[in-house]
Amino acid sequence: MAADNQSSGKNSSGTAAAPALDRAKLEQRFLQAGTPVQCCLELSKYFRVRSDEVALLRLENGLLKFLSPVELSTAGTIPISSSTAVAAHTAVTKKIELFNNFTRVKHASIFESIKPGGEKVEGEDLRPATIYKLMSAPVLDKSGAVLGVVQISHKGFDLASAGPDFTLDDLQELELAAKALSTCAFMKA
Repeated sequence: MAADNQSSGKNSSGTAAAPALDRAKLEQRFLQAGTPVQCCLELSKYFRVRSDEVALLRLENGLLKFLSPVELSTAGTIPISSSTAVAAHTAVTKKIELFNNFTRVKHASIFESIKPGGEKVEGEDLRPATIYKLMSAPVLDKSGAVLGVVQISHKGFDLASAGPDFTLDDLQELELAAKALSTCAFMKA
């Protein structure tokens, strides 16, 4: 699955430039956070997305299991052999991916039907579950083995309301975040 090059990259609708991630500092923040949910909350702040727009999956026995959001942790698993799941494709190819028009990408949408729950975070309204823009990165150990996948998305009512396009810089930052996540104990469990 190739990146949606028609709308990726920097342009007038691109996200505002965030300070560059420092991997050592990020690893320290993840260590202090301690749990998958808290790490994903850190990522949501960094990428300026809602907490339900960050997903973290761990590979166990050929299946990707959601560590966050919590609502998806009991909803099922994704076999890495799946031909329709982007997370599975990311795990198999070990490549980062960017889609700024994700609804045009053939993908398993079953997990989009599960509404986020839990306590409402101040300033956050629950948004529609449709994912319009997505970045996906493999979480690899030092030897290059897949530990899991991290994904950042933009959800909305339609493409225009889903927010700005992800940029190639955003994708590189996600790749760095995935490297930092690989040091977390919960990814190796």
